[in-house]
Amino acid sequence: MDTSPKDSGNARAPRTARTTRTTPTTEIAGPGESAKDAQTERSSTPGPRAALTAWGGAVVYALVVGLLIGGVPNAAGPLLGAVLLLAVTPLVPLLRRRPLAVLALTLLGGLIVAGAGRDAGPGRFLVFLASDLVLGLIVATRPRRDAVIALVAVSVVELPAVGLLSHGYDLTSTALIAFLSLGAVCMTGLRFRERREHTAELRTRQVSEAVTAERLRIARELHDMVAHSVGVIAIQAGVGSRVIDTQPAEARAALRAIEATSRETLSGLRRTLVALRRAQPDGPGSQAPLGPAPGLADLEGLVATTADAGVLVDVRWEGPRGQLPPELDLSAYRIVQEALTNVVRHAGTGHCRVTIGYGEKELTVEVVDDGRGTPDAMGGTGFGLTGMRERVSLLHGRFSAGPRAGGGFRVAAALPLPVTATAPDGLR
Repeated sequence: MDTSPKDSGNARAPRTARTTRTTPTTEIAGPGESAKDAQTERSSTPGPRAALTAWGGAVVYALVVGLLIGGVPNAAGPLLGAVLLLAVTPLVPLLRRRPLAVLALTLLGGLIVAGAGRDAGPGRFLVFLASDLVLGLIVATRPRRDAVIALVAVSVVELPAVGLLSHGYDLTSTALIAFLSLGAVCMTGLRFRERREHTAELRTRQVSEAVTAERLRIARELHDMVAHSVGVIAIQAGVGSRVIDTQPAEARAALRAIEATSRETLSGLRRTLVALRRAQPDGPGSQAPLGPAPGLADLEGLVATTADAGVLVDVRWEGPRGQLPPELDLSAYRIVQEALTNVVRHAGTGHCRVTIGYGEKELTVEVVDDGRGTPDAMGGTGFGLTGMRERVSLLHGRFSAGPRAGGGFRVAAALPLPVTATAPDGLR
């Protein structure tokens, strides 16, 4: 009778998996994410209006160049350079899409204004400030290939123009200033590029570390949840197999304990898997009942399950019991659960003691048994002690585990309490 439901469940599982794979991504992600993806796609694809706005800025820039040539031919070089620098503003939409085209426009405009202007002093070359600014932006934000092309174009156009348009004054000093200006712009752009790449690398590393930490947290949860239940089921199955012929009542009790423990474990696994499968808080899977995480208030059920496995647990509470933060409450419960699992599986004793102490600054958890007490018996290659130590370390607490001098094994943890958890009731 047990085989039929299990087989039917296994038969349904592949169909569910196939349905999930063939379902479009928009349906899995939910309406909110679909709208967000569509909006991102629309914004990343330039439409006719955006293209018209971008090239309209180029027309405005060309008009400004024409006005400078025909309207104020006698203007000083610094004034012409300042006007051309401000005229780059309408080119910003086009700069985002076609940076090399904007560079060509600014180079051409600066060359025309410098050649048509009547200011014969070195200030006439300030009209190339706009192209230098665009060059720096390309070096800082665009791929290296575009940056190299931009640098070669500016060098080929700007440096010879400085040499050809220098009349009667020091050509060497003017060319040196132009060369150093290009070098300063390129170095500034490279500096910004390095900062952007470093920031992206740090962000990627943080995401990787967060994913690793989450994987470790899930591994600890699954280990603590499954190891205790499987250990109890193994003990009960062994008891039932030995007394099934001589003591049928005891065998039935063992089977009932196995059923209850397995159902509890399946419920916990289902809650964990539902939480992992949720794509977003407002998605379709957000309505699934998750249930509260276990805490020290659930020790009674844990003690009863351990007693069914043949180990009596004496629970002692010290100090006034107060409200604990969820992560601290869960960690304390998991530490007791894993310690009791080790007692059931490795200690070879029928009794242990659990002491929970509420202090002013920390919560102490101690699990002591009078069993074999050898570290090798606790599973040298297991993850139980490692998981407990990681939990305590994440909460900046203290952890110790080892054999006792008089026999047995002791697990102790001290978890610091936040200030709000230790405040008097009148101050909360």
